[in-house]
Amino acid sequence: MNETKGTEIKRTSKAENILSQIESKTKLGDLRKIAKEIKKDHELAMELWSTEEFMPRQLAILIMDKKLLSQEVLDKLDKDMQTHTFKERTNLIDWLMANQLTKDKKTIALMESWENSPSALQRRVFWYYQGRLRWTGQTPPDNTEYLLSAIEATIAQEEPEVQWAMNFTAGWIGVYDEKNRARCIKIGERTGLYKDEMVSRGCTPNYLPEFITIEVNKRFNK
Repeated sequence: MNETKGTEIKRTSKAENILSQIESKTKLGDLRKIAKEIKKDHELAMELWSTEEFMPRQLAILIMDKKLLSQEVLDKLDKDMQTHTFKERTNLIDWLMANQLTKDKKTIALMESWENSPSALQRRVFWYYQGRLRWTGQTPPDNTEYLLSAIEATIAQEEPEVQWAMNFTAGWIGVYDEKNRARCIKIGERTGLYKDEMVSRGCTPNYLPEFITIEVNKRFNK
């Protein structure tokens, strides 16, 4: 507690001013507007991150300097995320991936090295990134066969946050890669992942047989 108080006492007026603009009802769009005004400020980002609060940490991610995101720094951020709930920490790591890690060749290389990372969040990023490379329907990397074999071998034993990303990748492979579609559907049938998940109206289920069928129909069977 004393250490936290010490951090709060040393907080700059700039950080205090930013924090006064953030509350529980603040939306991601609001954070983006604030970040656009700040632009890049890694020192301020670390100050906001040190609050240990979810919304300030989301803003912090937006204004980080991606050139300073070494493996060591990312390991520290990953460790800090473990204090959050499951939903918050997966939101934070996904936000970090989308807004920083995909923007630089160096951090892309790090993501691509995380398949067997001891960190479940980093393994999630490896798989989520592979899925994102495919969900726009662009020509994917030539590692599809390897990815599907890895998914078939390990998805059932993986941590929930990693399972979701592996399932996501299999889903988009199944949508756009017709020759592997039946194989991806069988992964869902065999694992049963998300089969009984309730989804909001208008949302696509994560259960692979339903996900692939619905998304294929949207794109190719109009």
